[in-house]
Amino acid sequence: MDDLKQTSTDTKQYIVIALGVEQYGIDISYVDNIVKLQKITRVPKSQPYFYGVINLRGEIVPVMSLRRKFKLEDDEFTDKSRIIIIKPEHQEPIGIIVDIVKEVVTLSEDDVEKINADLKDELSKYIIGVGKSEKGLISLLNITTVISDEQ
Repeated sequence: MDDLKQTSTDTKQYIVIALGVEQYGIDISYVDNIVKLQKITRVPKSQPYFYGVINLRGEIVPVMSLRRKFKLEDDEFTDKSRIIIIKPEHQEPIGIIVDIVKEVVTLSEDDVEKINADLKDELSKYIIGVGKSEKGLISLLNITTVISDEQ
């Protein structure tokens, strides 16, 4: 019984998404929903990485582009593009646009290498570690940093 408890606290599940050829993992505990791309209403004078808002079952949800936030090339929407609805504790939900939702992986602490943030590298402040799965390396996102309004 003790072994079972120990392994359950040592593992975390991540939704693996792709932006271009890069794979990123989002802690599944933050994910409220995954929806197909839909009409996004622009909001004037918002941050450049915000596309606007969507109406999700009567709730207005702001939507941001991870590509724009990470200063990558702009989004190319396909039938595989999705909006992941993130619901952090004590905060309103926010949608993030991703190219593809690939799979859910379970990683143990041994599968994750913590990284030291390189202050010169803009993207590193959004990454908390790198997960190793059978299908390659996954940059694990610090979702609270990603969705914060800081540039």
